Amino acid sequence: MRQFSIVTRIGIALSLMVALTVATLLASYWLSERADQDALAINKAGSLRMQSYRYAAHHLIDPQNEVPEDFATTLDTTWQHPVFNRLNHGNSALSKQFRAARQSSRELLERLDAGNISASQLEQELIPFMAELNDLVEALQYEAESRIRAIRLIQVLSLFSTIALASFIAYWLRTRVRQPLQLLTQTARRIGQGDFTARVKHPLADELGVLATTLNKMNDAIGYMYGNLEKRVDEQTQAVQRSNTKLEFLYNMARNIIERSPGYQDFSNIIDGLKHASQIDDLELCLITPVGDKPYLQVQPENSEDDACAGIDCAECVTAGGGVSVMDNMRVYRYPLERDNHYYGVLVARCSSSEQLDEWQQQLLQSVTDQLALALSLKQEEDQVRRLALIQERTVIARELHDSLAQALSYLKIQVTRLDKAIAKDDKEVIEDVSQELREGLTSAYRQLRELLTTFRLKVDGAGLINALQTTLKQFSEQSDLQFRLDYQLANAPLAPHEEIHLLQIIREACQNAIHHSQGSEVIIRLQETGHYRISLSIEDNGVGIPQEAEKWNHYGLAIMQERSKHLGGDIEIVRRPEGGTGVYFDFQPDHLKERQALAASNT
Repeated sequence: MRQFSIVTRIGIALSLMVALTVATLLASYWLSERADQDALAINKAGSLRMQSYRYAAHHLIDPQNEVPEDFATTLDTTWQHPVFNRLNHGNSALSKQFRAARQSSRELLERLDAGNISASQLEQELIPFMAELNDLVEALQYEAESRIRAIRLIQVLSLFSTIALASFIAYWLRTRVRQPLQLLTQTARRIGQGDFTARVKHPLADELGVLATTLNKMNDAIGYMYGNLEKRVDEQTQAVQRSNTKLEFLYNMARNIIERSPGYQDFSNIIDGLKHASQIDDLELCLITPVGDKPYLQVQPENSEDDACAGIDCAECVTAGGGVSVMDNMRVYRYPLERDNHYYGVLVARCSSSEQLDEWQQQLLQSVTDQLALALSLKQEEDQVRRLALIQERTVIARELHDSLAQALSYLKIQVTRLDKAIAKDDKEVIEDVSQELREGLTSAYRQLRELLTTFRLKVDGAGLINALQTTLKQFSEQSDLQFRLDYQLANAPLAPHEEIHLLQIIREACQNAIHHSQGSEVIIRLQETGHYRISLSIEDNGVGIPQEAEKWNHYGLAIMQERSKHLGGDIEIVRRPEGGTGVYFDFQPDHLKERQALAASNT
């Protein structure tokens, strides 16, 4: 049903107020306008009594004389006054009464003018005539009073009508405007506070009804959108939490893999963490050897309700490759651990056949599989590096033994052969010479053995070459009277481990030679980087200097230094200094300076 608008209703109410006011004013004006002549009519009617008395009194006092003409004219003019025009033509009782009184007045005056009425008859006729005039005056007075009462009644009715209309308008405004506006305002405030369940009930189809309907629809839409937004926020929050858990798990896993090679307990912790991060209960990690067909290690989450798949054909499972299959009403996901064409095992996740893993779960399982494959690959490479290091270490030991003890023993074997021949010939001179050579050879061999033991125990740890040099020189200072000074200028030059070991051994051998043969008081060791992408080493003492026949002086020590210099790709020079003492000079190009030189050449 079509409803008038609020503006139209307010306009109608104002129009009714104005119309009532205008009608009241017009009615009051009309009645007051008619009542404006009532006083004059009463006055004129009252003057008719006086004029009639005068006219009649003149006849009673002097019947023989005629009444003055002005008396008659005045009386007739009064009867014909315009104020009585409405009574001359109307059909009301007052008009009839007025015309009857005028007719009585005419008849009485005509008889008086004719002189056919006596004084006694005049008195008798004059009394009812005067009574009739009095009635006419009273009627006029009553009519005037009735008009005044009508004006009062109109005003009272207008007052009450105005009050009633104003009360109705006030009630209508309160029920149809004020209360809906308050309800709309309260609802708007509740919406502003986040309460999207608030609704406005307004049955009419006016402007406020349209506004209420629109606000309800808008509130429904906002509530729906807000609900969806909260749902999406919850979903995103859960996704972020899952991502955070997943990233934290992957980070801890990668850190543990980097810090150390994983063992059984590490695999158990990884699978337990994966169960929590992926929200998958049925997980299993199977590790196999490169040539095996059954796992040597099966790991499941702690407190797992399912037993390891000992009764299932492991060969079929571990060699099936990646993918999804359905077995015994279970959906089975397999993620093989492969890296660089090496197969280490498989990670298996199971769920009900009516379910399937989410994409983020599959991505997490794949990431864990890649990390485990990387860890196992690194472990394998680490084992291989250890094997190579062991082989290299044994090679070094063999070379050191060959270059020192083996040659010393060979020399002693030759001396023993000479000794046998001298004994057979009973050559005492040769026997004494060989005996002296054997004593010196055994002493030298024993010293070399101790040097080798020290060398094998020697290491360059995380503190670097300078710390190893300082430790070595401190030991030498404690073992001899020589003073050792170190000038180390390679703080910004990174050296490879094998370069540090060889440099350290060359310095140790040179310092040992200085201790045993220099007879000096000071040894200075300098390590610095030259301007030609090379590193120079100098070891100088202030002793007696190296003899001309240096090979016999320390054949094995010099040979060891020459061998180590060749491994570093450099040249070593041992000379007698002009100012006295021995100088060992060595320079080479380390790997990092080779790379820097190649980069500089490419840039130019």
